[in-house]
Amino acid sequence: MARTFSRDQTEDNTNKVIGTYGYVAPEYAFNGQFSMKSDVFSFGIMVSEISGRLLKEGKPFELIDVWLRDSYDNSQEVLHCIHIGLLYVQQSPMERPSISSVTFMLKSENVVLPQPKSPGYSMERV
Repeated sequence: MARTFSRDQTEDNTNKVIGTYGYVAPEYAFNGQFSMKSDVFSFGIMVSEISGRLLKEGKPFELIDVWLRDSYDNSQEVLHCIHIGLLYVQQSPMERPSISSVTFMLKSENVVLPQPKSPGYSMERV
């Protein structure tokens, strides 16, 4: 989708929706409307599938590579990253962070993160 944008364009519409439902952003799936935040949503779904399962099992440290796990002891940082990942899958594009704001959130230790709304994805028209 990124190839369809011109330099000054931030969103567009299409009549031909392609992709796997559940991974494509709701506004794209239902209305053919896509933007840079559509990609943010898709990435967030993948992150939440991986981290959500481990978090439910009480194993957030398994998200850390085996080679780093023994030297890493900051569980709050892992939970911070998972929290940011949940912001990616908000139903409304306006509630999803931009890539630049995610970079800021990841670099800042004391930033107050917005609370993700639940559920992050549903099959209703927006």
